[in-house]
Amino acid sequence: MSEAVPVVRETEFGVVKLMPDIDRERAWLLTVDGAPQSYVDLDAPAHLEFEYARRLGHVLDGLGEPGRALDVVHLGGGALTLPRYVAVTRPGSRQDVVDADRGLLELVAAHLPLPDGAGITLHAADARAWLAAAPDRSADVIVADVFGGSRVPAHLTTLSYAREAERVLRTGGVYLANLADAAPFTFLRSQLATFGAVFEELALVAEPGVLRGRRFGNAVLVAAHRPPDLAALARRTAADAFPARVEHGDRLREFVAGARPVRDADAVPSPEPPEGAFGIG
Repeated sequence: MSEAVPVVRETEFGVVKLMPDIDRERAWLLTVDGAPQSYVDLDAPAHLEFEYARRLGHVLDGLGEPGRALDVVHLGGGALTLPRYVAVTRPGSRQDVVDADRGLLELVAAHLPLPDGAGITLHAADARAWLAAAPDRSADVIVADVFGGSRVPAHLTTLSYAREAERVLRTGGVYLANLADAAPFTFLRSQLATFGAVFEELALVAEPGVLRGRRFGNAVLVAAHRPPDLAALARRTAADAFPARVEHGDRLREFVAGARPVRDADAVPSPEPPEGAFGIG
């Protein structure tokens, strides 16, 4: 077998690179402009390398009966890590993946092909525009993992966007978002306030060090109308190789206190990560 070599393409949105993992035969790291975006092992699609991806996976694992098929919308495609995960852990799921970077989607489809019958449909489109055209109550889960470079785009942070997501979700549906911030958490608190204005139930999953303001890092937002099984989620995230904490209820309300929902006119992208926060050597 010939040795895998890096693949580099320049797209409308940046320089996309696929780099083989020397320790896993058919595993690849995807970066955009040097920032790690996705990791996928084609021989083990249930393997989630990145901590934030495992936390999203922990939430997905706790939705409804184990193994039950779900209708999932993924805003942000990357290397299709989570769609592949759902396809093997919940066979028969119908999944739509939306990414504005057509070149990235084409590169991933060509070099990291999906298995036949995966039930995953790719759409080269702006996430918010695609969502606006989606039917009411058509998804069980929306997973938002959209970064322009290393920042969440401003138009995916607002109250009108949150209402659009709520419209597309079924009554028992769940919205998940991968976000990133650091103390004083102006962006993260604004996002919790925004989605808290639309959904009754909120939770936040992150490493204790991030929540204590010690460093910049990822946090997973969970929003729903019905209470998720947070006790089970807390057990799963605490048992992870990089343990995380689940914040909800009064402690989360105290964290958000004073923050206001984001209007379209006031929206800004998530903060620029400090140099080296997500980079690779």
